[in-house]
Amino acid sequence: MGFLRKLLSGDARADEPAAPPVDQAEVEADERARDLELLREEQARMDELTLRQLRYAEYAWRPPDEGGERRSGDEDTGTEAG
Repeated sequence: MGFLRKLLSGDARADEPAAPPVDQAEVEADERARDLELLREEQARMDELTLRQLRYAEYAWRPPDEGGERRSGDEDTGTEAG
């Protein structure tokens, strides 16, 4: 609808002043501050057990993929029982 409004009646925002230029360093600093705040909130939200599970997750045992390593497109290298 905004496209049609601009097309039929002209630019409705021509009277508004242009936005000031944005300083890229200031934007990056704001993003870093926001990221740090989110990390602090997340850290405060987690209890000791959750933190421990996350810390040692890479050492956890995982079962092998279901069906083993061999796939249907692989050549048959084994002997058949029969």
